[in-house]
Amino acid sequence: MSEGVLTSVWEVGRPASPTRVMNSAQLIHFHLRDDIISMRRRPGEPIAEKDITQAYGVSRTPVREALLRLSEEGLIDIAAKSGTIVSRIPADELPEAILARKAIEQMTARMAAELAAKSDVLKLRAIVERQKEALKSNDIDGFHVEDEALHRSIMAAAGQPGIWRFVEGIKVQLDRFRRLTLPQANRMERALAEHTELVDAIAAGNADKAATVIGDHLDWLGASLAKIRDIGPDYFSGNLEDAHTRWARRAPAIIVATPKKPHLDTSKLAPQTEHMDIKSREGA
Repeated sequence: MSEGVLTSVWEVGRPASPTRVMNSAQLIHFHLRDDIISMRRRPGEPIAEKDITQAYGVSRTPVREALLRLSEEGLIDIAAKSGTIVSRIPADELPEAILARKAIEQMTARMAAELAAKSDVLKLRAIVERQKEALKSNDIDGFHVEDEALHRSIMAAAGQPGIWRFVEGIKVQLDRFRRLTLPQANRMERALAEHTELVDAIAAGNADKAATVIGDHLDWLGASLAKIRDIGPDYFSGNLEDAHTRWARRAPAIIVATPKKPHLDTSKLAPQTEHMDIKSREGA
């Protein structure tokens, strides 16, 4: 395989190929990143540079570039003597990631309910239908791909498509945790029901409902922190108990609502009006 400009070759069940052409280092990074976030490569699993060079038919230079970028993202640990392994999920970072994502997505869900065009709603409903199909076939990867598409499309419907790039940076480690929670009993069914309710709220123009539904949807991840040890303690680093305790102590979420007009106290209106009238006559 040439190390210059490449297009991606995808296996069945893999995410859709990127829209732009990538060089070899970028493509290797994209594939490895997807494998790590999807948990096809598990925390603590070794990554052999030699195996990657052989699989892609490239020299070590683009492979090392890809691995360095993954290291900067906190997805792999590179040690000179012990080699390269998939990093463990930092439990300490998860509560902040959930709170930050919730704040952003409540805002954009509200905006989508206020601004979404009919074509936006049709797109959202089509995504939900594809999630239903993925659920019927127990396609966890496909379900996750459509989950991402829905949240991204809501931001586009809100007229803020660029915000998704910030969310992607926030949720790198959170996505790995989320993939671990999907196989839990009824987890995908619950997520699908919440997505359906969310899209219905956006279609109805109910901003308050949309913000509440997506807030509850993301709160479930916080509640899942209590089950980290059951999910697999070897997959995590940091203080596992502290992660859930910090989430449980969180301040109530603030949902930005349309401000209501304050009640007008007419008993105080006359003196104020009289004062303004005096100032007016004085030329103030």
